[in-house]
Amino acid sequence: MYSDEYVDSIVADPVNGAIEICRNIFAQVEGTREWSEDDLLAISEAYAFLIELCDAKLLPIQLKAYEVQGDLNADCKAMMNALSAIEKSCVANASKHRVDTLRTRFRSALGAGFFYEFSQGDLDRVQQLVNELRTRVAESTHFEDDHKRRLLARLEKLQTEIHKKVSDLDRFWGLIGDAGVVLGKMGKDAKPIVDRVKEIADIVWKTQSRSEELPSGTTLPLLEDKSSDKGPVEE
Repeated sequence: MYSDEYVDSIVADPVNGAIEICRNIFAQVEGTREWSEDDLLAISEAYAFLIELCDAKLLPIQLKAYEVQGDLNADCKAMMNALSAIEKSCVANASKHRVDTLRTRFRSALGAGFFYEFSQGDLDRVQQLVNELRTRVAESTHFEDDHKRRLLARLEKLQTEIHKKVSDLDRFWGLIGDAGVVLGKMGKDAKPIVDRVKEIADIVWKTQSRSEELPSGTTLPLLEDKSSDKGPVEE
């Protein structure tokens, strides 16, 4: 059910990915009065994936792995209970993060605490680059539908959280990891996407350096696409 590419996309956003997986399983078995072997297969795969995410501390909950008994009804029920617990914990975590993000936004707007401030020109350029990335990803034939949807959701979320003042730049730096995965999968075809991510990273680094009063001209080595010549962003 879950391709390697889909697994990569979930690892990039584990909390929301886990919610999606749980809800897909819940919808699949909704109204089931008797478990089937197909139910067991779907539930087992979702459970195995999510329990490994828990063990890797990528999800905000720790569960003791269930010892499969070989009893269809007992195994399905126990693993579904675990999925319910995971979904509940992830929903609570996502809600907290949403409120924290809003508080951070308003705190920055009110000038309270430390924040990074983009120039209006840089902010406009980042918005334009993210728009172009969304278009490139949407039109690409190199991604499976699930991975493409996940990347587009991440870019959309990033875009909604871009403000003139921000308290952290973590989401921007997260693009570097995404671009690295894209580069590994697409090779030289990734250049239009990687070039845009590099330009965003340059703007973010300039903003961070200025805000933290680093020496003028301090540079940060970022993505190097060795499979193609360096050049301006393709139009």
